[in-house]
Amino acid sequence: MMKRLLSLALPLLALCCAVPAQANDDAPDVLVKRVTEEVLHIVRNDKDIQSGNTQKAIALVDAKVLPHFNFNHMTALAMGRDWNKANPDQKKVLVVEFRTLLVRTYSNALTAYKNQTIDYKPLKMQPADTEVLVRTQVNQPGGKPVQIDYNLEKLDDGWKVFDVVVAGVSLVTNYRDTFAQEVRSGGVDGLIKSLQAKNKASDTKVADKK
Repeated sequence: MMKRLLSLALPLLALCCAVPAQANDDAPDVLVKRVTEEVLHIVRNDKDIQSGNTQKAIALVDAKVLPHFNFNHMTALAMGRDWNKANPDQKKVLVVEFRTLLVRTYSNALTAYKNQTIDYKPLKMQPADTEVLVRTQVNQPGGKPVQIDYNLEKLDDGWKVFDVVVAGVSLVTNYRDTFAQEVRSGGVDGLIKSLQAKNKASDTKVADKK
């Protein structure tokens, strides 16, 4: 159940965060709605993605999502207190591997993204706010609506996503217990090796689908 709910998140991340450079000054909710509707049209009309082309879905996520996320912040949140146990070189590797894990694990959900519609909730934001919550509701044909909330922070180069909450569950901190267990059993290097192994296995599955 948890994995199914989280699988809804990344496609929507791709949709809400495929932000052209000139749109960085947009209010977060305006940006989310405008770009979501634009990219939804692309996904629904891409025959390759609709037919299950995971490799193309991954390429879409790589191109549209990665520049608009603060993966350093996301990885630190996922590791919790264990983040401070990592040295600078380890942190760099952890960020790369966690980013790859998220993209490879959930990009295949794009292939199932067809007839969902999205309701956008009013944004509660003060002019000086540097962190905001953009709330949306995904309406699924034949299923219950799913609440998906996006935590964004204002950086020098625009708004960046640092967490997503799907049906009340944080996408990022959902990994914390697993990561903590890996660190306890094998240290930070053990966690890195575990992430690398998972990513390699995922890449092999994608290659097999060619």
